[in-house]
Amino acid sequence: MTSSFEFVENPDGEVLRIAARGTDVLGNALINRGTAFTTAEREALDLTGLLPSQVVDIEDQLRRVYSQYRAQPDALSKYLFLTAMHDRNEVLYFRLLGEHIEEMLPIVYTPTIGQAIEQYSYWYHRPRGIFLSIDDPDGIEESLAAMGHDSDEVDLIVVTDSEGILGIGDQGVGGVAITIGKLAVYTAAAGIHPHRVLPVVLDVGTDNMELLNDDGYLGVRHGRVRGEKYDQFIDKFLTTAHDRYPNAMIHWEDFGAANATRILDRYRDDYCTFNDDIQGTAAVVLAALVSAVKVSGIKLSDHRIVVHGAGTAGVGIAELGIKLMMEEGMSESEARSHFWALGSRGLLREGIPMRDFQEPFARSASELSGWHTETPGKYELSDVVRNVKPTILIGTSAQQGAFNENIVKDMARHCDRPIIMPLSNPISRAEAIPSDLIEWTGGSALIATGSPFDPVQYRGTTYHIAQANNALIFPGVGLGVIASNAKLVSDSMISAAAKALAKVGRPRKLGESLLPDIDQLRPISARVGLAVAQQASQEGLAQKDLGNPVDTIFQTMWRPEYPRIEVI
Repeated sequence: MTSSFEFVENPDGEVLRIAARGTDVLGNALINRGTAFTTAEREALDLTGLLPSQVVDIEDQLRRVYSQYRAQPDALSKYLFLTAMHDRNEVLYFRLLGEHIEEMLPIVYTPTIGQAIEQYSYWYHRPRGIFLSIDDPDGIEESLAAMGHDSDEVDLIVVTDSEGILGIGDQGVGGVAITIGKLAVYTAAAGIHPHRVLPVVLDVGTDNMELLNDDGYLGVRHGRVRGEKYDQFIDKFLTTAHDRYPNAMIHWEDFGAANATRILDRYRDDYCTFNDDIQGTAAVVLAALVSAVKVSGIKLSDHRIVVHGAGTAGVGIAELGIKLMMEEGMSESEARSHFWALGSRGLLREGIPMRDFQEPFARSASELSGWHTETPGKYELSDVVRNVKPTILIGTSAQQGAFNENIVKDMARHCDRPIIMPLSNPISRAEAIPSDLIEWTGGSALIATGSPFDPVQYRGTTYHIAQANNALIFPGVGLGVIASNAKLVSDSMISAAAKALAKVGRPRKLGESLLPDIDQLRPISARVGLAVAQQASQEGLAQKDLGNPVDTIFQTMWRPEYPRIEVI
């Protein structure tokens, strides 16, 4: 319990016990409900005279704040409005976000949050989150303790080192905003209690020269620390966080390519950790693939898959795809042979430099000896498509227009229903635009994208474009882990999440989306969470008896309603 309030559960629901009085109540977003305090509550909490006389229920408050939100002139202004609201009244904030999730998700999450992060040091007005500096590793424990949580009061920690923020790269201390945004989605979508989460930024410096030379920059002012000192800092953070909050899942967010896979692989077998850029992206893309494969009529293990952009996301997608093929009865080596991955030097192949996590996808010289390529010694995307004749083409390269007309038509000549997924975002970095893909394939392409696109009209059919948005997966993963108190996040739990999402988004006629709409995010997250929790239980990873699993998931999900107040 904090010194001023605590949340407790009883058979009638959540109760908020408040010891604070007066302006201390109104200044705390977790307990403030503004004009919704009743007359009796105002008297008991010394709020008389500090609020307008009229008592307003949450529905009237919602109408007012939504009108104020809609009046904001642009996306960043809307983001700042919601941030201020988050700092003022958390229940109302999450009620608003939950009821307008499809409209507001692009504001509190991608793409608007990228702009907010770039300008973080300018609009900063109130601290939210925990700031850990590599220059003060001994302060980690004190900093984590400063939030006032007991050891059993934290379920989820989202942490970033800000090196790979969305599509804009190294953003230094401003990356704390992505952890806050991510947690907002966890709460709005999956009902993770906002008082039981921690946003953390690991400030290890920045190589962004604009930030370093900006007098207003709020982070540590030196280049990004790497190597042994960095690894020791990561290790100290993780072990300290786990010792202090042993039941919390650690969510790694937007780490750079050199560190993301390495950190996940190092700790995943010993700690409950999850990387959304790797595992979450893989799961949502595999869900779209499972839906598309069913439409194509060809089982996944019979497809030939080209991944253009063999970074952490692309390789993560391939690795999860291999796992699903193995579940269909394939050996690992046979499943891996169905994937061709391209990096910055073209097709991954023996004899070229690559990262450790890319090496399992390197093709041998003997495999390529009979290939015809446009330029001898080079193996570009067009060469791979020509020689492999893929049935699935996945883009995680951030190369605008990489899936051009010639490549797409070449692919379509060899399969009836080409599955094409230009996943890079924002739209300016997408490998292709859905309207072009539909035209070039005569309407036969099965498409999922990383950015949102409007429906496409073609030859009398409306094609709804699936957005492979990680928000369809990661909230449910967190919910399932928390509900089961899972010791680890296994590959099978991620597979279970992907399969559960695919069942929700199963298309039944031409033009239907491969994935469900974001406006159903809360029930989607519940279904994903249920699958994850049940898989954790089956694997012996659950530390909590699920009892009636459906009821356990439902009861775990916090609802943005003003709880009954008990004045103490």
